[in-house]
Amino acid sequence: MRAGRTALRRSQRRQLLTLLALAGLSGRPTAQTMTPPLPPSRSTAPDTPDPRDTEDPYLWLEEVQGERALAWVRERNAESEAQLRADPGFDALRAQLREVLDSRGQIPYVSRLGPWLYNLWRDAANPRGLWRRTSLEEYRRAEPAWETVLDLDALGRSEGKSWVWAGATPFGPEYRRCLLSLSIGGADASVVREFDLVDKRFIEPAAGGTGGFHLPEAKSRVDWIDADTVYVGTNFGPGSLTDSGYPRIVKRWRRGQPLSAAVTVFEAEKTDISAWVSVDATPGFERTTFGRQIDFYRSKTWLLGPPAGSATPTAGAPTLKAVDKPDDATLAFWRERVLIELRSDWTVADGVHRAGSLLVADAEAYLAGERRLTALFSPTSTRSLAGWTTTRRTVIVNVMDNVASKLEEWAWREGGAPARGGKVSRGAWVKRDVQAPYPGTLSVGALHDPLLDRGGADGKGDPLEEHYLLNAADFLEPDSLQLGRTGSDERERLKARPRFFDAEGMRAEQRFATSRDGTRVPYFVVWPRGAKADGDNPTLLYGYGGFEVSMQPSYSGTCGRAWTTRGGVYVLANIRGGGEFGPAWHQAALKSNRQKSYDDFIAVAEDLVAQRITRPARLGIQGGSNGGLLVGAVVVQRPELFGAVVCQVPLLDMRRYHRLLAGASWMAEYGNPDDPAEWAFIRAYSPYHNVPPAEGGAAAKRLPPMLIDTSTRDDRVHPGHARKFAARLVALGHRPLYWENLEGGHGGAADNAQRSLMMALEYTFLWQTLAHAQPAA
Repeated sequence: MRAGRTALRRSQRRQLLTLLALAGLSGRPTAQTMTPPLPPSRSTAPDTPDPRDTEDPYLWLEEVQGERALAWVRERNAESEAQLRADPGFDALRAQLREVLDSRGQIPYVSRLGPWLYNLWRDAANPRGLWRRTSLEEYRRAEPAWETVLDLDALGRSEGKSWVWAGATPFGPEYRRCLLSLSIGGADASVVREFDLVDKRFIEPAAGGTGGFHLPEAKSRVDWIDADTVYVGTNFGPGSLTDSGYPRIVKRWRRGQPLSAAVTVFEAEKTDISAWVSVDATPGFERTTFGRQIDFYRSKTWLLGPPAGSATPTAGAPTLKAVDKPDDATLAFWRERVLIELRSDWTVADGVHRAGSLLVADAEAYLAGERRLTALFSPTSTRSLAGWTTTRRTVIVNVMDNVASKLEEWAWREGGAPARGGKVSRGAWVKRDVQAPYPGTLSVGALHDPLLDRGGADGKGDPLEEHYLLNAADFLEPDSLQLGRTGSDERERLKARPRFFDAEGMRAEQRFATSRDGTRVPYFVVWPRGAKADGDNPTLLYGYGGFEVSMQPSYSGTCGRAWTTRGGVYVLANIRGGGEFGPAWHQAALKSNRQKSYDDFIAVAEDLVAQRITRPARLGIQGGSNGGLLVGAVVVQRPELFGAVVCQVPLLDMRRYHRLLAGASWMAEYGNPDDPAEWAFIRAYSPYHNVPPAEGGAAAKRLPPMLIDTSTRDDRVHPGHARKFAARLVALGHRPLYWENLEGGHGGAADNAQRSLMMALEYTFLWQTLAHAQPAA
């Protein structure tokens, strides 16, 4: 948790995942955020039972490790595997997928710690991964020489644990010590252990102040204060978690001190999602910020003091100064400046700044109450903010224009022309358009290490202070990783993914459908070689539509091998609820307007049929997590429109979602089912509550074939959602397939062997169902 990490919005987390996750510093997208506690043997229950729960005959399936529930899971798994693994092409397909996942030609994405570039590498010989490092000069080589820092497979064997990487929090600028997060079986919950990066060994806890920091399995969050002191948020016992199951309390913990003796320094409200802390140790700009995450989109921030900006622990409770900002805005300090990203319009003395804007101001003046803000980005009807990153002197802004990426650099120039007509006294922010691959998807991350800023005003100190890594990809063009420098369009191509499938003759295009209320909804179509709009193509439509997460083009070797090269059309929908057109696009489908997201997805499906790309019997849909809720909702609303459904790690029981694991933290997205007025609109689309009988009476509907998959170790979205939905489907006469991985967490798999099995089951199901559909009449 270094400078500004807690202020990252979801779109930034998504693009930084590409550059950091495989490097081994950030784990899964939520590994560095406070996530819910590990599922107990029974589901999390409310303090006062709701009488409506007695109407649910499948509550026993929420017992994650219950014997009866697991027996049911094993029986369903056996049924599904017997059908799908019997397919003549199953083993070959799984081998092809595994070959892609384990390919030694994958890009080894890196993250910088001082002179080293770190990477987490997984392949067939190292399924759980090698955490390793090399220099930039070595990384430039086709075959770099890597130094192994930690072998997770060897560690798991020696300790008898199914360890999965969950991230690292290093202490700089020396970067000798770090706090490693290790998950059992891929769950979000993790064990935190101190590690020596020089000796390459764990520092075990010991009495007398010399041992290492160690936290038991929990949803913990840690950050360094100094070499012997950390801030920690974890499960300290009763009352220490919020209603959402996240840490409510942040404590200061000294080396050698029992965790029970750690001193409380900050507390959030029980009804908040979480408490958080971030330490920015940039020399000359040291700041420690604390915050309350009120809900998924609103937060409050405080600075540690006195003195203002001190990051040094003091005796007793610290003095905190509230930082004024709109509750739904994110704020990050960047050296002498502050960056603010808006989710709603903000009126200040110099005018109105629109939702979706990125603003910059002098930090000292801002904290003193001055609101002299410069807009580095303002949205339009087609342009939205995808993210941003900072070098020492430059803000690199990632812009989406009709779901295609463009980059802009903004830098302060003494005596420069004013940006957007703003008043300046000694200089201005100046924009430079970056020439980068277009169209497609760009992800950018600065290589600058702020902890190395020790060169003073002459700018010397960090040799990579203006360098960045740029990843470029598209549906048919493999990712390339390039080393760039601000102020120049010349970049060094460092790495590129192999071409995992022959894209010759394939093409990708963007189309638009019209939703029920007249809104134009974009979607991408990837055509296989030789395909024509004859209304008979096996087609897979994917969507998400939630939490302001954008669906952008990306290169998938697995989808290419398993789908498009076999003659399948692939479609990616950009429906409301996502972030493709900024906060307004997301907010249009919140709470009572959720149906608009489903209307958009249905409109895309209808357009695929109307444009003769496919027909309902050959149209499959797929979505995971919130996307699982999406496909679950639309299939019970419009079953005649689809030929197959893959529903992955889904939310489906919207009556109880807020009572299961992290569900309470999502009420800003969906609403509160305990509020009768809000339950009325949630009930209208909740898939679990709208399953029709397969036959008998006017309400009967025959649902298309479905494959529902999840993970026992998913401690983010409770596996009870998928289990209960499948059970209800069967009870009402439908015949879904169900498969549950016993490891894997919310990603569904803990390693590539599990992942290739899961994907082979999904693609085999889709191809069996759609490619072999009855000919059109």
